[in-house]
Amino acid sequence: MNRKSDLKVLVINCGSSSVKFQLLNMADENVLTSGIVERLGLPQSLIKFKFGNKGFTKEFDTLDHSSAISEILDAVTHSQLGVIDDKSEISAVGHRVVHGAEHFTESVLITDDTIKQIEACIELAPLHNPHNLKGILVCRKLLTGIPQVAVFDTAFHQTMEDYVYTYALAYRFYEKYRFRRYGFHGTSHFFVANKAAEIVGNDIHKLKIITCHLGNGASIAAVKYGKSIDTSMGFTPLEGLIMGTRCGDVDPAMALFIMEKEGLSPHGCDMLMNHECGLIGISGISSDMRDLIKAYKEGNDRARLALQMYSYRIRKYIGMYSASMNGVDVIVFTGGIGENAALIRNMCCADMKYLGIDFDEEKNRMTIGTEGELTAQNSKVRVLCVPTNEELVIARDTVRIVNGK
Repeated sequence: MNRKSDLKVLVINCGSSSVKFQLLNMADENVLTSGIVERLGLPQSLIKFKFGNKGFTKEFDTLDHSSAISEILDAVTHSQLGVIDDKSEISAVGHRVVHGAEHFTESVLITDDTIKQIEACIELAPLHNPHNLKGILVCRKLLTGIPQVAVFDTAFHQTMEDYVYTYALAYRFYEKYRFRRYGFHGTSHFFVANKAAEIVGNDIHKLKIITCHLGNGASIAAVKYGKSIDTSMGFTPLEGLIMGTRCGDVDPAMALFIMEKEGLSPHGCDMLMNHECGLIGISGISSDMRDLIKAYKEGNDRARLALQMYSYRIRKYIGMYSASMNGVDVIVFTGGIGENAALIRNMCCADMKYLGIDFDEEKNRMTIGTEGELTAQNSKVRVLCVPTNEELVIARDTVRIVNGK
């Protein structure tokens, strides 16, 4: 598996109720087809996939992870709509795995031992790792003999120093439970930081970059000279920024107070903070930024409060990470909100001249869903919009690992 012209990599991202996929030709890194299987375990499961400008949707009574991946393989090899003749043309499979704990500092070839270690991480990511693991096991069965690689969301952040990732709890809890900051969205932060260095024409090992991945889940990373030195998500994806349904940073005593006053169990409080807080909890309108921006423009005060809180938290983290790196050269916005919500980028950056940001509101308005610079030509700190491409990172790592590099 050394000739790039022969490499077709299938990227699989298994969630609790969906499986996203891409098939890439690594000779030119072109996406041959991509899609999603939705509503797993529910009536009217759907597979949607596209190739070029064409798309296709098919409905099923119900699908589980195994039958979903089987349908994906049938779709990519379909006699009329497929992009390959046989599944044996797939050279390797790359899997997104959310949590690698301290076991994995980089992507790895999947072996029986790897699977055991991913299983050991389930208690740290019970909402994600079990489903990631299902995808791995199904692909091993359906694509026998084809090498597979695990790419971890947490791996990029394993370069943080101990004084950054350690919590100020009794140290025995770190020793016993490995309580520490892990961070997430690492594949995205890695991609956009490197892409930003390419855009500004400088070596990433000479740059101080702050990457803002803003979607329904959101996190910020401080990337100093190519390495993550801090990130806003912590032991779980709950910490840090305000998100669609997650509260982000709060006084931990509030959780205990709410549990007592509302009669909530630990699980009930966890569900509350992960699913009923954040933008939906503040606004009472929606967790979708598009709905909130519309309501804000119509004069809804709760929407105004939600957006101001959201952007203030981002500005605060940018300030902290600028201090931790002794300066910043580039700030990057990515993710569904970061790439498309010009209003949010403006609210985050329009009043940050102390950092040397000369924000260009016209450039910002014109940059929606595309790569572009959002600052004036002579701005000391450059602000960029960079669409993320986690699937490409997974595919590249898969090729590198399978080729033994």
